[in-house]
Amino acid sequence: MKFHRSISSFLLLMALLVCGCSPQESASSAAPVKREVSLATVSAQAKGFSVGALMSANTVYVFFDPQCPHCGHLWEASAALQQKLKFVWIPVNLINATSLAQGAALMTAANPSALMAEHEASLLAGKGGISASSSIAPEIEKAIKNNTQILNSFSAESVPFIVAKNQKTGQTVSREGALSTAALAEFLGLELL
Repeated sequence: MKFHRSISSFLLLMALLVCGCSPQESASSAAPVKREVSLATVSAQAKGFSVGALMSANTVYVFFDPQCPHCGHLWEASAALQQKLKFVWIPVNLINATSLAQGAALMTAANPSALMAEHEASLLAGKGGISASSSIAPEIEKAIKNNTQILNSFSAESVPFIVAKNQKTGQTVSREGALSTAALAEFLGLELL
């Protein structure tokens, strides 16, 4: 029996690593209402923290779960583009209770960019990320739950989930998963110099 549980745990872990970080579904969870990914909806309703070129007319929205290593890889890849673009990182709670606490800590940090860099370095080093209080202000908890509902309404199956306007085409684009810096720039319609 112990062997069976170990194999099951290992297979679940491998699925997360190969496929991305996906929400845990339960039989009692209602199916999300499907709608087109809307840049206007994300801009008006999602709450996160901004990094990069804060005065940029071009904003990239990234839904992320603080416990997702794929999100950490995207954070690293986006660093080279932060001189050209404004990124809004939108925490969601898909993986576990630690996600909510860490998301709240990042949203309320005096310097969210520095704390996010510290968090992602720790997460990618296998140390679980920053330690965060489980005592969360009700309005912050509500904002993160709302972010999660917005993400679910787009029928996203994993994080990171990017929503932006492609600078070459002017079209709203969205996609799941981490990208390299070059692939992210191409997806966003940017030229890397």
